Amino acid sequence: MVNDHRLFYATAGQGRPLLLLHGGGNTLEGSFSKQLDAFAKSHTIIGVEQVGHGHTPDVAGPLTYGAMADDTAALLDQLKLKDVDVVGWSDGGNIALILAVRRPDLVRRIVVSGANFSPDGLPASDLAGLRAADEHPPSSLSAFDRKLTHMWATSPTPAELSPQLLAKIAKPVIVMAGDHDAITLEHTIALYRALPQGRLCILPNTNHGTFINRPEWVNAIALSFFAEP
Repeated sequence: MVNDHRLFYATAGQGRPLLLLHGGGNTLEGSFSKQLDAFAKSHTIIGVEQVGHGHTPDVAGPLTYGAMADDTAALLDQLKLKDVDVVGWSDGGNIALILAVRRPDLVRRIVVSGANFSPDGLPASDLAGLRAADEHPPSSLSAFDRKLTHMWATSPTPAELSPQLLAKIAKPVIVMAGDHDAITLEHTIALYRALPQGRLCILPNTNHGTFINRPEWVNAIALSFFAEP
């Protein structure tokens, strides 16, 4: 239990703690099936499934990146973990960055892929489609999918992430994306430039699914980064 509700997490491996944060509308296994075994060889993995995702039931109220980051912090506090390495894909990358802003004591190094600090990081046509679906949800959308759509159309909010907040992250961060990612290249570069210790990694001929489609690259990059002295 965290913040008065259930939160599923799984652990595997042995070594320095490594937190895995899945994508929106996805699961731990769905986001990181090609990382779990590789990362568990050198790290103790803590894989979280956020509210309404996977094994974790939904809760009343809207879905927000900030609340998911706070849930993640509460879990790490319960597990008595600090200075964890973090990998976040898509929405999980947003959560990882918010976690680093709000609780820097919990984070050592971060790898994010396909993250955005504003909904304006989406291509204009995609954002317009999301906002139309948010204003007039199709009847086929489930209640939870409506929450997801609203979050994607309106978040991260400036109170959750912004260049000014990113500038407060005094930890090394790899900002990764595909060269034809769901987040625009310009936004990804702006995110990288806002970070005092940011590193930029653009994967060629790659879409938003970096961890699934390019494990031979991203696994080696992340593990090398985490192994640095």
